[in-house]
Amino acid sequence: MEYRINRRTGDRISVIGLGASSIGAAGEKDGIAALELAFENGVNYYDLAAGEAACFPLYGKAFSSVRDKVLYQIHFGADYTSGKYGWTTALDDVKKAVAWQLEQLNTDYIDYGFIHCLDEASDWDSYLENGVLDYLQALKAQGVVRHIGMSSHTPALAQTALDTGLVDMLMFSINPGYDYHHGEYAKGSSDEREALYLRCERDGVGISVMKAFSGGQLLDGKSSPFGKALTKSQCIQYALDKPGVLTVLPGIRNRQDMEDVLSFLKASEEEKDYSVLGSFTPADTEGKCVYCHHCQPCPVGLDIGLINKYYDLAKAGDTLAAGHYQKLEKKAGDCVQCGHCDKRCPFHVDQSGRMKEIAAYFSC
Repeated sequence: MEYRINRRTGDRISVIGLGASSIGAAGEKDGIAALELAFENGVNYYDLAAGEAACFPLYGKAFSSVRDKVLYQIHFGADYTSGKYGWTTALDDVKKAVAWQLEQLNTDYIDYGFIHCLDEASDWDSYLENGVLDYLQALKAQGVVRHIGMSSHTPALAQTALDTGLVDMLMFSINPGYDYHHGEYAKGSSDEREALYLRCERDGVGISVMKAFSGGQLLDGKSSPFGKALTKSQCIQYALDKPGVLTVLPGIRNRQDMEDVLSFLKASEEEKDYSVLGSFTPADTEGKCVYCHHCQPCPVGLDIGLINKYYDLAKAGDTLAAGHYQKLEKKAGDCVQCGHCDKRCPFHVDQSGRMKEIAAYFSC
């Protein structure tokens, strides 16, 4: 397992996390077996936005003895007290729902307390006006909540929440379908979505990725907006390559699904390569580096994806990016303009031209 650090909290988070999805339907034996398999393979980050209540006692039984070794992402506004998923911004209902979740999980603290599902400005207003955000902050002051997060599908609203300075982790829907304007939650332009990822990287706010497979649509050639199925490994790698992303949270239904997700850890670079997306690139994303590293190897040893990433971050205001760039053994100024990367780039980026631009920007 690979781990990434949330710079705002110091937490070491597995790149493969777990979404609750419908694992409760697997039953106690298979559900707990799936969770134990995840933990045994190094998965330490778990989201609890589920479709029904049945998953909560499974987590409580599977992880009560290792509670200090797992991180829970619990949503303020998600209500399971009826046995099914419900959504509320009423403060008393939120309090009851959170208390219920803690009881079922057999824990007395929350690693990441999330404002749940901010997709409309009115949602944010309701959380503020009803006192839910104040309640969340009060629990943090008491030590019940350790860090604050939020989930959203809307870049502009996520930016508004980030402006408060309170958010340590953002749960956001990232997959090539949404980034390329396909799907129910394909909200925001390509530039808006990329700006959000870059801001999270700049500010040290981690991103936990939901809907990496677009609800399974991307895994089936018949339902994929690209007319071609992608693999789970391709989708996971695509999300992990985005700035700010710490962990991807696939939903599972049973132990077999967990085994399928964990196969990413042993997948080859070829199996994780999503360069086929270059043939589907919409006009407004054409010619933009997505840091996929398909242009490698560079004949003179440049890490072209990383050079591009530090440049984009620096332009987005990340004060650390320039320092990271300066520490690279090979910099954009070392480019010999051979054109190897231009020929290999599936997203039709003029990488040779970019290297000149980047060298001028950093003066090396």
